[in-house]
Amino acid sequence: MKASALALALPFALWPRPAAGAAAPPPLPRLVVEAPPALRQAAARVRSIPPRAIAEVMGLLGLADPGPPILVRLEPEGSGPARAVPPWISGYALPASSVIVLFPARAPSYPDSSLDDLLRHEVAHVLAARAAAGRPLPRWFDEGLAMIAGGAWGADDSLRFLLEAMVDHGVPLAELDRRFAGSQRQVAGAYAVAGAFVRDLVQRHGAAAPGRILAAMAGGAPFPEAFQAGTGATVAAAEAAFWHRHAPQRWLPLVTSSTTLWLAITLLALYAGRRRRQRSAALRARWDEEDAAARRLLDADAPGRPGAPPPARPEKPGSGT
Repeated sequence: MKASALALALPFALWPRPAAGAAAPPPLPRLVVEAPPALRQAAARVRSIPPRAIAEVMGLLGLADPGPPILVRLEPEGSGPARAVPPWISGYALPASSVIVLFPARAPSYPDSSLDDLLRHEVAHVLAARAAAGRPLPRWFDEGLAMIAGGAWGADDSLRFLLEAMVDHGVPLAELDRRFAGSQRQVAGAYAVAGAFVRDLVQRHGAAAPGRILAAMAGGAPFPEAFQAGTGATVAAAEAAFWHRHAPQRWLPLVTSSTTLWLAITLLALYAGRRRRQRSAALRARWDEEDAAARRLLDADAPGRPGAPPPARPEKPGSGT
């Protein structure tokens, strides 16, 4: 990054004050954003990500200690990092180095529908590695977690998974790791299946299941043992049950015209993508409203504000015991 890069710190210090007797919110990771002047607006956008967005990622991963600061680098098209990866990749994380690289010009790009979602997705990679104490995670599990952390599962995700279930039903989870290094079509399909599996895991074993798995890995267990400790099932059994529950979808091509099917999927995907972007915008607006309410609460408690208690009167010199 050139010396002229704009460095912005995200301490995320503003957080609603807990009610009396309530536990204080967990600390959040500090994000340090670097961007060239041309990406100053995108950097400001990243800087404005509400604290709650990152807190939700930590909650999904069962992480209490966020660890050291995370460097977020925004790179323009034509830069070295942008040329080093395929054009459909909008960002990546280097967990061991606590570095995230984002390409704002490529966002939104599936599976993330906004720059906000992309940031949460990549932060999830860094924090998942920390929750597992740096032990290697299967790519399908790591990407499935990050996909769920990046935003709500939407109709476009369901449609992509439906397509994968029809054309390649029962693809092994281990095969997804190879596909994540394949073509854009293979990568998108791998995301859809990995996200669907992790979402199914959370629905069936509870929101704390990913955290239990990562904690078991941090304790030294290899992934297969950690998965069983966190869910009560082996990976093979969970995988077989997952595909069994979705088996009816593979019969759809037999009763549907291929032309009609592809036309319907295309139209629905366009509609679903629009709905996903609207949902992300509404979610961000709600977070902004909650943060504004928190600021008003803090301002109301500040001395000199109408309705605030008067400041304590200082004692005269020599008074007291």
